[in-house]
Amino acid sequence: MRSVLNAYWRAVQSQLHGKMLVLSILPFLLSVLVWGVVLWFVAQPLLDWLQGWFFELELFRYTSPWLEWIGLAVLKAVLPPLLAMLLLLPLMILTALIFIGVAAMPFIVRHVGSRHYPHLEKKQGGSLLKGLGKALSSFLVFIVIWLCMLPLYAIPPLALLASALLWGWLTSRVMSYDALSDHASSDEIHTLQSEKRWPLLAIGVVSGAAGSLPAIVWVGGAAIAVALFPFLLAASIWLYVLIFIFTGLWFEYYCLEALAQLRARSDTIIVEQE
Repeated sequence: MRSVLNAYWRAVQSQLHGKMLVLSILPFLLSVLVWGVVLWFVAQPLLDWLQGWFFELELFRYTSPWLEWIGLAVLKAVLPPLLAMLLLLPLMILTALIFIGVAAMPFIVRHVGSRHYPHLEKKQGGSLLKGLGKALSSFLVFIVIWLCMLPLYAIPPLALLASALLWGWLTSRVMSYDALSDHASSDEIHTLQSEKRWPLLAIGVVSGAAGSLPAIVWVGGAAIAVALFPFLLAASIWLYVLIFIFTGLWFEYYCLEALAQLRARSDTIIVEQE
């Protein structure tokens, strides 16, 4: 795990670079613009639908005793709006992830590659379209599991653990591909994602723990969260963008170092065979 920690500290140093802080502005503005438009047209109909759904199925009658039993009776009044926020959260994550992949990851790849791995050959084994396809297919799995684990948000420690694991899986699949697509061949991408699956998952889980905090805070201060939803939404998007940029840096440093070692190992085997 030493290589994971080395990549972490290098990512911390790069995250504090002025260019990386400026880099967060474009994905943030794009995400806020998209979600401002979406909420203008979708927020109230979604809230009305959930409120009617709760009344129609008499869910308040079933959920109120359960919330009182676990000590979260305060959530009874804000349960439909809070559920709407949690339903929108995966789409916020997808938006931030796509904008980071399109607007930020190419810059991160150039920043890390040119400064620290200038002699590493670029084999262009991946592409933007393949990366988007991987992100979307992984997200479909992500959102199904996310919907199934929504009840866990009544128990924040379990929600934090489950969210971190789910984020870890998603980011390790998507960001390791983006980190390697410019420098590695398609075979090298497959090899490294297979050989390094556990270190990659570990990076994703640590990042996922940070990424799940906004949702935990929403549940912990539900009444305030609902009242200040537009502001918390913007703040959450900005946090997700910063977390994704740091995660991208962490994956980039780790993956390029692993790629350099893989090629050095391959060159050694070729020399020995000769």
